Amino acid sequence: MSLLEAIILGIIQGLTEFLPISSTAHVKIAMEFLGLSDETGAAFTAVIQIGTLAAAIAYFRADILRIVRAVCEAIWQRQPLGTYDARLGWMIAAGTIPIVVCGLIFSRHIESTLRSFYVISAALIVVALLMEVAEEFMVQRLMAHVPPKELDNVTWHDSLWIGVAQAFALIPGVSRSGSTITAGLFRNFSRPTAAKFSFLLSLPAIFGAALKELIEHREALLGTSHHAVALIVATIVSGIVGYLSIAFLLKYLKTRTTRAFVVYRIALAAMLLVLLLTGVLPRHIAAN
Repeated sequence: MSLLEAIILGIIQGLTEFLPISSTAHVKIAMEFLGLSDETGAAFTAVIQIGTLAAAIAYFRADILRIVRAVCEAIWQRQPLGTYDARLGWMIAAGTIPIVVCGLIFSRHIESTLRSFYVISAALIVVALLMEVAEEFMVQRLMAHVPPKELDNVTWHDSLWIGVAQAFALIPGVSRSGSTITAGLFRNFSRPTAAKFSFLLSLPAIFGAALKELIEHREALLGTSHHAVALIVATIVSGIVGYLSIAFLLKYLKTRTTRAFVVYRIALAAMLLVLLLTGVLPRHIAAN
């Protein structure tokens, strides 16, 4: 992998990690067209998420510090659920459990069988349709004058529901933000709140996945100084672009729906299927 290719992958990862269009799908597509091996593609994608993790921590640093401080103070006072911010911290931890369990159970399939372009295409379409249904539900609730939930109204049921949705994002093409934002809309979150909670919930999972893949595939990812430099460059670029992506999406969702992403996901899936059927993407590669 050249430095230019690392920069390209970093840009794609940072741009698509927080948009509901699947970063894994886009990085895999890019690697295929750049002629890069997909043998460690899942590990590479997971590790450069450290950049987007840093971006999310930087962007939401005030919220994170407030929640961490509240959890620590509540534990010190022997009232771990004594304040809402403390409960929110524990709700984020509880919402992380489903993806941890599923990640450990299905890790072999996630890194092999499920990286098929056929699976990615199907996931892009299915989540797009669910996003559209969620938008319709939101419109109906607004017409019925039901106020949407904000971050200070999140419940345990909300966090577990969205946590289960996040676990489905282990399937390439689903999109972590796509599944969790959609789940948030079904739980009557406002669009910006659904996105913000989605990003906060993703932090422990991204860190855990990146650390696991870095340890397990350290020889392939850091085997030479060239490999290490490419990985570091891609991670830094993904962090910078990821920060800008967060700012864009939160501002976008204040005044717009997710329907542009619905259209994009379906168009991308259609393009992938055409490329598969015409042989531009060889079927034996797509099924690896």
